[in-house]
Amino acid sequence: MINKRLLIKNLLAHTGENSFYDKKRKVDLSSREGKAKFLKHICALSNSNPDNRSFIVIGVDDQDNTVLGVDFFDDSKIQNLVNAYLENPPMISYENIHFPHLSDAQVVGLVTIAPNKGLRCSLKKAIWKYSSGTVFSREGSISLPVNGSFRIPRGNPQLVAAIESHSRNSMELTLDGVFDFFRRHADLQPVYKVFKEYFIVCWSGKREIIRGETFYSRVDIALINEQVKLFFSEHDQVVIHHNEDEFQIREYVKLGLNNYNRHYPLEETTIHFRDNVSYFIESKLLFEPPQFEKENLYHFYNHNNTLVEKLKKNIPLLPGEERDLQNIPNVYLICHFNGFEDAMVRLEEARTLLRNYDRKLYQLYKDSMRILRKVKYN
Repeated sequence: MINKRLLIKNLLAHTGENSFYDKKRKVDLSSREGKAKFLKHICALSNSNPDNRSFIVIGVDDQDNTVLGVDFFDDSKIQNLVNAYLENPPMISYENIHFPHLSDAQVVGLVTIAPNKGLRCSLKKAIWKYSSGTVFSREGSISLPVNGSFRIPRGNPQLVAAIESHSRNSMELTLDGVFDFFRRHADLQPVYKVFKEYFIVCWSGKREIIRGETFYSRVDIALINEQVKLFFSEHDQVVIHHNEDEFQIREYVKLGLNNYNRHYPLEETTIHFRDNVSYFIESKLLFEPPQFEKENLYHFYNHNNTLVEKLKKNIPLLPGEERDLQNIPNVYLICHFNGFEDAMVRLEEARTLLRNYDRKLYQLYKDSMRILRKVKYN
């Protein structure tokens, strides 16, 4: 089994960006331009490596390889985005890898790309400035459109196999990972469980018993063998179930109007551990958007617009408006799910204002966009 943190270190140490490896400070999947650039690199790496995996490391400085980190990204449906835009799409996974010097909320993203062997990958529909049918390939460290006919290269199977071989997990790395997890979460009653005498899952969180069910907030869950952070949230609550073969996470999100909130099930993720020292992850969207009377929603929607305009013009807010400001992402999201077509456009336009105003408010914005992304890709 590959230790993903060690794999990232070996990729960074081995060489600069090349035909099987790219690195990014960050990616933006909330805009068409960001999606288009991400898809371009996926397509190019897949075409340039038909016989081996290739990788994108996210959260690293392009110049000196400093590990800076990015926000935890938990979209299990990112394959749907690739399938929607690419012909002969590769299989991809996005994993969140913890590094000891980063805060709990920060990780390094690792995208692993497994090509559709022998088949040329291309855009099957236009996005941003890239037209339908465009083929991308790698020229050194750059992903470029191919002019004319394209011959699929052999790739780098021996070199990638050697890097992966040097990234194998060990008992020492596993034990160090468990001790590190317990040290970082000593105030949140960390727990571990061994599955199939091999896999170790650690989790921690603030516990609350509601109607006989244990809910966790401030949750951190990690598969220690691979140093993969499976789940992280400062706000949402989760319920955890497990048996000898499975570990299940059910996530709930808080939504409502006028400070009357309910917890709605968002997604259920189950890790199935097999006897042959392998596992697979299955995710199921559970979310049913709350519905409200349109007349009431128009009041909240217009009030949101007024608050955003005040922020734009630097007009001081009244005490009640300061409180209402915290509900802006929540209200726009609910309005979107109730048929307000431009609600999320307005929220996206307010992004910079919310980020500059308050860190907590900006986190609520990101949480709302995450819910939207999960529902949209599904």
